Amino acid sequence: MLKQVAEGVLIHESEFCQSNAVVVQGRAGVLLIDPGVQDHEMACLANDLRELSQPVVAGFSTHPHWDHLLWHAQLGAAPRYGTARCAATVRDQLSDPGAKARITAHLLETGIAEQVPLDLLGLITALPAETAQIPWDGPQVRIIEHQAHAPGHAALFIEERGVLVAGDMLSDVLTPMLDLNGTADPIEDYLAALRLLEGVAGDVDVLVPGHGAIGGADQVHARIDQDRAYVHALRDAHAPSDPRIGPSAKPGWEWVSDVHNGQAQRLARRSERDGTPG
Repeated sequence: MLKQVAEGVLIHESEFCQSNAVVVQGRAGVLLIDPGVQDHEMACLANDLRELSQPVVAGFSTHPHWDHLLWHAQLGAAPRYGTARCAATVRDQLSDPGAKARITAHLLETGIAEQVPLDLLGLITALPAETAQIPWDGPQVRIIEHQAHAPGHAALFIEERGVLVAGDMLSDVLTPMLDLNGTADPIEDYLAALRLLEGVAGDVDVLVPGHGAIGGADQVHARIDQDRAYVHALRDAHAPSDPRIGPSAKPGWEWVSDVHNGQAQRLARRSERDGTPG
């Protein structure tokens, strides 16, 4: 079911990891950002849009992780965009014939493997490097690209509506998850990304994370500060005081502590090996 969070901006929340699909209404149809995870949910979204007489005219994937690269045939054949680096990463991933099998194997642990359609996975059109806005006939959507959570990760700022779509950042349930594979300084990359988001925070009325609860204007700086404190704790090899991990984690999200522990261990090994922070 679609929920309006701002004028012309609606959200469809998935059952899986509280994933948020974002619909932005334009003149001839909608821009669909990170459309969802399970087959029946995306079909429901497509049906809701049909009832509103709002076809999908463009799509966008905020980053090259499988749960942000899915699509459903009922959503149509609109171009699906991503940053140049995101699209290149997806091409590299899908050039491996075993890529989809590994995603399916991972999903077997979640119990939703049969509900995730992979046939249209990752069919992303690369926007030219340094593209500042999504090319479509609707409200201007600024692309804020950075290297933090994943290669070519992008937050989107719908300026006319005061909506920041943060991708897999600024979540109330997920701690920052750094890209530890493709960057020389993942700590500084993440801090730099937070500074970019901080640059627009004063104009944001609605914050939409990739996973978790929608935030209001009062939540934007608070979540940036919380994420920065967590990354500083990782950098300094301190145990973070963060309500998203440990006994204070929300029910069903206890596994985030395991992700945190694994991330902290990898950063410690990397620092010991290279003699550098993070």
